[in-house]
Amino acid sequence: MTRDRIGAIAFVIPVRNDAVRLGRCLDSIVRNHYPRTSIEVLVVDNDSTDGSGEVARASADAVIRLSGTSVGALRNRGARETRAPLIAFVDADHEINRDWIAAAVTTLADPAVGAAGFPYDTQPNANWVQRLYDAMRRRPVSREMVSWLGSGNLVVKRSCFDAIGGFRESLIACEDVDLCNRLIQAGYSIIADPRMRSTHYGDPQTVRSLFLGELWRGRDNLRVTFSGPRTFRHFRSALLPIVDLICIAGGVVALAGGYSLLAMSLWLVPVLAAMLRAAVIYKQRQDRGPRAAVEALLIAIVFDIARALALVIPGSHRARRA
Repeated sequence: MTRDRIGAIAFVIPVRNDAVRLGRCLDSIVRNHYPRTSIEVLVVDNDSTDGSGEVARASADAVIRLSGTSVGALRNRGARETRAPLIAFVDADHEINRDWIAAAVTTLADPAVGAAGFPYDTQPNANWVQRLYDAMRRRPVSREMVSWLGSGNLVVKRSCFDAIGGFRESLIACEDVDLCNRLIQAGYSIIADPRMRSTHYGDPQTVRSLFLGELWRGRDNLRVTFSGPRTFRHFRSALLPIVDLICIAGGVVALAGGYSLLAMSLWLVPVLAAMLRAAVIYKQRQDRGPRAAVEALLIAIVFDIARALALVIPGSHRARRA
């Protein structure tokens, strides 16, 4: 496969101990409604011990084994080893729909577009935590220019990817936000295309896993946000955790000093912010009522508190996976 072959696409899939879901992911790629000869599949195995490497070798064109590195570094290494003009970054716990590749090739035919994808769908038969977590994702009903897409379901032109230097390998989390920031700053558009739907089998199953996941995802949020475009909309995701953290810490100090009313007033701020998020979640629910409202508020509060604490507590990807 040559780098300039029209319509060719390379999939780079990082994996660590996820054999079952990797098999489903690879299946969805090779069964796409697209010529197999124009598809290149490379798996970057981060020292798996569960047979992920064997699963990869059964379907992928190539497998690279690395050890102890960031997911950005895994993806960059995979990109360097592939040759197609389009690089698709799909995570092992995803399953893409059958028209995904054709839609990606069509969308990226526009010279102004640097990347494309679509917000994830949660898995079928999701539990209530997963359904409410999924309700926080905004999905356009038609093709739309966006400021960010997750790197578990993203395709980038190789020329654009190379021009900005790929993923920033020093980032533990938010590497996809950073990549999208730099694509936009370089003058490229990012398109959310509903034809590029992807089912994510890695959404949190419990409130605890939601907390640990956002504690990990939020650890590089400030660093990435303040290096991106200078707009209020862009800064909003960073400003809320800062305000929440100040109010939570201030409330603890006030309570310790005997100022219980002041403490309650400070803690009310993050609760009110969470209520706004909960209203968005509740609106997406088909089953309405007091229990649904309480569940939505619980998910919103846990999400916001985890993102606030991530500013001072480094989350662990291992704890999140466990």
